[in-house]
Amino acid sequence: MTMQTTGTRSTTAKPDAIGVAHTRIEGVEKVTGAAKYAAEVPFAELAHGWLVLSPVARGRIRSIDEEAVRALPGVLTVLHHKNAPRVNDDVVGALGRPDPIVQVFQHDRVPHAGWPVALVVAETSEQAREAAEALVVEYDEEPHDVSFSAGRPGFYTPEDTEVTKGDLEAELAASAVTLDASYTTPEQHHGAMEPHAVTVRWEGGRLELFDSNQGSKWIADDLANLFSLDLSAVRVRSEHVGGAFGSKGLRAHHVAAVMAATELHRPVRVVLTRRQVFATTGYRSPTAQRVRLGADPDGRLRAFAHEHQNLTSNLREFVEGGAGFGRSMYDAVAHHTVNRVVPVDVATPTWMRAPGEAPGSFGVESALDELAERLGMDPIALRARNEPTVGPVSGLPFAGRNLLGCFEEGARRFGWAERDPRPRVRREGRWLIGTGTAASTFPSGAAPSTASVTAEADGTFTVRITASDVGTGARTALTLIAADALDVAPERVTVRIADSDFGPAWVAGGSMGTRSWGWAVMAASRELRERLPLAPGEIPADGITVRTDTAELIAQLAQKERYSFGAQFAEVAVDVATGEVRVRRMLGVFAAGRIINPLTARSQFTGGMTWGISMALHEEAVRDEATGGHVGADFAGYHVAANADIPEIQAEWIEDPDPDDPVGIKGIGEIGIVGTAAAIANAVWHATGVRHRDLPIRPDRVLLGEARRDGTHA
Repeated sequence: MTMQTTGTRSTTAKPDAIGVAHTRIEGVEKVTGAAKYAAEVPFAELAHGWLVLSPVARGRIRSIDEEAVRALPGVLTVLHHKNAPRVNDDVVGALGRPDPIVQVFQHDRVPHAGWPVALVVAETSEQAREAAEALVVEYDEEPHDVSFSAGRPGFYTPEDTEVTKGDLEAELAASAVTLDASYTTPEQHHGAMEPHAVTVRWEGGRLELFDSNQGSKWIADDLANLFSLDLSAVRVRSEHVGGAFGSKGLRAHHVAAVMAATELHRPVRVVLTRRQVFATTGYRSPTAQRVRLGADPDGRLRAFAHEHQNLTSNLREFVEGGAGFGRSMYDAVAHHTVNRVVPVDVATPTWMRAPGEAPGSFGVESALDELAERLGMDPIALRARNEPTVGPVSGLPFAGRNLLGCFEEGARRFGWAERDPRPRVRREGRWLIGTGTAASTFPSGAAPSTASVTAEADGTFTVRITASDVGTGARTALTLIAADALDVAPERVTVRIADSDFGPAWVAGGSMGTRSWGWAVMAASRELRERLPLAPGEIPADGITVRTDTAELIAQLAQKERYSFGAQFAEVAVDVATGEVRVRRMLGVFAAGRIINPLTARSQFTGGMTWGISMALHEEAVRDEATGGHVGADFAGYHVAANADIPEIQAEWIEDPDPDDPVGIKGIGEIGIVGTAAAIANAVWHATGVRHRDLPIRPDRVLLGEARRDGTHA
């Protein structure tokens, strides 16, 4: 296509930007190895740090024999609670208080297994590791408690986590059909391909970090507050990130590396091992859930109740808000949802991809399937019967809701109409075959962000925003958004991201990244386009720059319930002689607003469903109650879905406009997970006639279910 320009404006049609598949801007750099991650940026005089973690679950440090270690080859320093700098203990950043583990080396207390007790720094990584493993730390152990179950004492209801509408008990009593069932999900870990890593140096009086994170400005501001520095004295860059999923906020290795670089006056790098990642960077809490439903004979819900419980640490309260899932999904006369927590001697849980909705949807969507069975209704028909017209609890209008459209299109593509609803009737050789479905949703929020767009003298454009591309294709999406708003070809736009010097911006989290950053980029680009001169050569050498802050724009949004929605379909094969479960095909259909780049959007949807398969059949972190630590804290002991476990996965989307939304983008990074595990569990029931209410659906659980079904187990 030939393009003619007057100044910097196109006068002919430009190549399509939004809605057309584009490969990743940085794709070639990544596949050729040119892209540098946090542990790969070269520095002169680089020193290497290695964390020492406590094997004790509760107690105090009695002694640290550092002298012998300091004498080992290459060792530069040993930091611990007796010699480390003091940090502030009341830091509250843009996302609240950082994980309590950032109070590293501040006291002799050990609150959980895996608590960092020392950092050994040496000339090489090998020397640092050898010295760290040689460091002798003695402890005074105390009794600990890491157990979690629905029946244990100590649960309480945090503030603002309970929602009630109507008289639940009365509506349950008046219901023709009721369900009261319990569900559990295990502790799960993020498992990003790139382990956590940071390199720290002082340069020109500023603290600089080259990091792997989800928000460089977030990390910079929290570190400045932690170390009592001016906000302008800290710069964080995170050019390439190999996955994050909620775990890459401020952690102990950041703080320890800053302490070491400050003492040694040279760059220090800390890279975590996989076991250290498991111990120090957060996880999804296990959950215990009780779902109670009551319905009329035609399926109309009279009562909806969801009690969602998770553990938290004795250091800080963390709520895995699974009870929030049902508050936007189904209409009912009476509604009661509540999140409860119990503090124990473990590390503090954190956000993990689709926090709350992923485990919460397993309980609710499994229960809906069970209720449909009792009613003799099709599972999709039951959901359609209880489709709300406004927010079931809030009463607010929806900013677009096309869940039924997702089910309609999904049922057509999946062949749902040919499904025999009776369980355990379809067999292929040794395999029992079943199909299942579930609904999904995830909030579509936006947070204030700043961006700048510069029209360069050579006719190109440069976008600067502290966005974070954790593997989602954010760079590419922002390039397309800017090109569309500027009315130029994407090739004329360069997007620079992940530098805290670019100003405040939302983090890569909550399925709000592209929506929040894109809004700022779009606003700046449109304003710049209006200001551009028409005559060639009128742009000064340093360009013309427009900066925007979307805080006021976001505040003007009408009060509505804003969500993405989806419907997942799964077909499974179960060998009841061995307990093996195989997902043979999956389909997800989504109503997720304006799709910027179909190529990377489909990757996000299918990647989410891959997570859901892994959640349903594989992932389960186990703690040894005797030691308080993890059993098999690596990818040999913590199983995730491998290539052989992933079948044909299809992701499609339908129109989902919101005329009142100036951006139209909704989050897609997490909704693919939501509902997937329930769809698979529902398919396993359809295949075998046995309900599985505990994840993962392991072979031993399948065999136990068969034994109970046959009456061979009490």
